[in-house]
Amino acid sequence: MFRSARHIYVQAIADDVGRTLAAASTLHKDLKGSLQGLKKVDVARQVGKSIGTQLMAKNVTSAVFDRGKYLYHGRVKALAEGAREAGLEF
Repeated sequence: MFRSARHIYVQAIADDVGRTLAAASTLHKDLKGSLQGLKKVDVARQVGKSIGTQLMAKNVTSAVFDRGKYLYHGRVKALAEGAREAGLEF
């Protein structure tokens, strides 16, 4: 995952084959219109739900959450909780 001052990006990668399974961000065309007027934390939760839904559709039920250099609070935490709400396990 990566977060900037305005946007948040996340992708799921299968390390064993080096392939991206799913990706979501605030700039994704399916999410962009529905995120207007929301707070940044709520936007991150919606992006998390989107990645979780995409992975569940591909029968991926568990993943490792790599938050990188970011502390686990605020938007990072909201993204993880959104993915969990969609059924993904970390």
